Amino acid sequence: MRQELMSLPKGLAEDVARNLVMVAQLIDEEPEKAYEYSRIALRLASRVAAVREAAGFAAYATQKYSEALAEFRAARRMTGSVELWPVMADCERGLGRPERALAMAGEPEVLKLDKAGQVEMRLVAAGARRDMGQLDAAIVTLQSPELASNANHPWTARLRYAYADALLAAGREREAREWFAKALEADKDGSTDASDRLAELDGVEFVDAFDDSEDADENGGENGGENAAAAQDRQDQDDEPREGDSDES
Repeated sequence: MRQELMSLPKGLAEDVARNLVMVAQLIDEEPEKAYEYSRIALRLASRVAAVREAAGFAAYATQKYSEALAEFRAARRMTGSVELWPVMADCERGLGRPERALAMAGEPEVLKLDKAGQVEMRLVAAGARRDMGQLDAAIVTLQSPELASNANHPWTARLRYAYADALLAAGREREAREWFAKALEADKDGSTDASDRLAELDGVEFVDAFDDSEDADENGGENGGENAAAAQDRQDQDDEPREGDSDES
């Protein structure tokens, strides 16, 4: 990216770089803000491939799939790279066109992808099968040497998780539990919620120890202590003798 920005005047390159840094920092937690920064970078340097790619991912993160696809296509035309092929196919899924995603999974571009890209393409293709209601085909799509391997790669947890989820959707609960456990074993950075899915299958329920509603119930409501004090004051007033009362029974 730095080399691409060197083609710009120094001041402009610095402005674009600052906006791209903000995109990278915000895209996971605050995608809408990341998208805003990406639009600024795009206005400043739309002929830079890295800018088009960043704009694509920011649009993708905010589910603006048509816009994301347009940006990815532009970046690909500029670079000739196929690395964006899987995410472009996933944009087709997002646009409600799973058949196009499947068609892309069979294109020659897939053979040019590295191993991570090919696994990503397999995940997208399986998702497209599920979109079309083809659960068994989705399961078969995910069955691969990468799934069977005991090696742990950055994509291992997600691949095992997708396989487990497809098995569960097909009603194969015992096998699904096994693969959710394998996904959790590979998930060193918490990229999936495999632990929660395992707990659900095992019938484990988590209770929030800081649930305000429970505290309120225990104290007679949110203002339970205050209400109790007020009730005691009223009782004390009732017990006090009133003017005109007689001491005689």
